[in-house]
Amino acid sequence: MLYPLNLELAGRSCVIIGGGQVACRKAKGLLAAGAKVTVIAPELTGSLQELARQDRIFWRPEGYQRGMLQAIRPLLVFATADDKAANDAAIAEAKELGALVNAAADPEQTDFHVPSRIERGDLLLTVSTGGGSPAFSRLLRERLEQEYPNGFGDFLVRLSRLRQTVKGMPGGSREHERLWRQALTQHVIDLVRAGQLDQAEEEIKNGIINAGAQPQDGTC
Repeated sequence: MLYPLNLELAGRSCVIIGGGQVACRKAKGLLAAGAKVTVIAPELTGSLQELARQDRIFWRPEGYQRGMLQAIRPLLVFATADDKAANDAAIAEAKELGALVNAAADPEQTDFHVPSRIERGDLLLTVSTGGGSPAFSRLLRERLEQEYPNGFGDFLVRLSRLRQTVKGMPGGSREHERLWRQALTQHVIDLVRAGQLDQAEEEIKNGIINAGAQPQDGTC
C-alpha cells in the first residue's frame, strides 16, 4: 500500500537517467517544484537540450556508470533510459545510497509513483493508480479539471484570509474546526464552481457567524 504525501523538493538534488520524452516530462515537473536536476544520458531531446543551454538542468552527456550518484547524493532517482542495464545499475546504486527510485518500466523496483495532478493556485489535486493504469489516471484527471475550474484556486486565497480571522475568534482548534465544518457546505462549492466567488465568500462568513451562535452539543 502506498503512502500519499506532498514532498518539498526546493533545493533538493534529483537525478534522471535517460534523455527521452519521459525524462523531459520528469525534468519539467521537478524544475517546477524547485529541485536541482541532473540528467545523465548520451543524448537529449530538443526540449532537454534547451533546458541544459539555459543552465536549468545539469547534463552529463554520457551513459550511466556506477559511482555517478555517489557525489550527487540525490533524494530521488528516475530511471527512464532505453538501456535496461543502465537503469538497473542506477537503481542498484540509488537504493544503496538510500535514494527513492521511480522506474516505470520496473514496478518491482519502484519506490514511488508520480500522480497525475491538477493545480489551481495553491490547490493541488492528484490522482494515482499506483502505476496500474496511467491512461485511467489521465482520464480521471481530465474529469477533475472540468469539476474544479480555476476559480477554486482563487477561492482558496479568500479562505486563507478567513482562516486567519477564525483563528482570532474565541475557542480552541476543535471549536474552530466545528465552525468550518458547518460553514463549508456543498452550496458554497457549487457557487465557486459557478464562478460566484463573492457570494460563496459571503456564505462562508454567514455560516461561521451562525455556527458560532449555536450551542455546542459536545460531539466531535
